[in-house]
Amino acid sequence: MPKTLMLLLALLVSSAWLTAQQYPQTGSHSSGSSAAGQTVQGCLHSSGGTYTLASDTGTNYQLEGDSATLSKHVGHEVRITGTPSKEGSSTGSMSQNSTKSNSASEETLMVHSVKHVSKTCTSASK
Repeated sequence: MPKTLMLLLALLVSSAWLTAQQYPQTGSHSSGSSAAGQTVQGCLHSSGGTYTLASDTGTNYQLEGDSATLSKHVGHEVRITGTPSKEGSSTGSMSQNSTKSNSASEETLMVHSVKHVSKTCTSASK
């Protein structure tokens, strides 16, 4: 009986350890991709009801999603998690009106979550 109990305990501990090793680490990237989406940090801007994020890496993101949540953080440093959108990231109205970058460095991101980092922007956005 004690041998069976020890074997069962060893199997339980090793299966828990394997499960922990396979769990995806999604929150550790400042600008990375995962199954849950892409996480980007930068300065949030608004113009004409359109929201953009000037990331710390130099890429500008046109944001789509809950504008009520985004409006609270305009002018702040934020970390946004979202899904990249394939539709018209280089032909949208922001690429025509934006003086921040050319269309090659602008992407569209469907926002899933917004995390406030700072009330002031530390990124070198122009």
